[in-house]
Amino acid sequence: MIDLSSERGIRVTERLDQELIIWLTTVRADGTPQPSPVWFLWVNQTILIYSEPNKQKLRNIAQNSKVALNFNSNQTGGDIAIMAGAAQIEHQAPADQLSAYLEKHRAAIANIGIPAAGFAQRYSVAIRVTPTSLRGL
Repeated sequence: MIDLSSERGIRVTERLDQELIIWLTTVRADGTPQPSPVWFLWVNQTILIYSEPNKQKLRNIAQNSKVALNFNSNQTGGDIAIMAGAAQIEHQAPADQLSAYLEKHRAAIANIGIPAAGFAQRYSVAIRVTPTSLRGL
């Protein structure tokens, strides 16, 4: 678990609650990092992500659970937050059955032109990341 009581931790918690996208970096079997922008939900000091099945990030996590997460910086390259953590693929309620996930991403789901149930069917694999360290500027 990371210390969220520090000034940096408080700012990161605010971003975890407010931002829609975080970058998830997994590592391919050949050692190549693979960053992917993903929608997420901060819940119980973990990050919940939904993925389409059969994606490279899922194969990467199955081989190596170590991941990194980061937000975009601000326009001048500041406000950096990078977390390392452990990811696991898990059975989880579908995204359309988690009111907090729907509340956070409702507009974005509507923008891709599918109903919430269709989104949940398409992005049916849950990934849970437990952050273990935090660094940034």
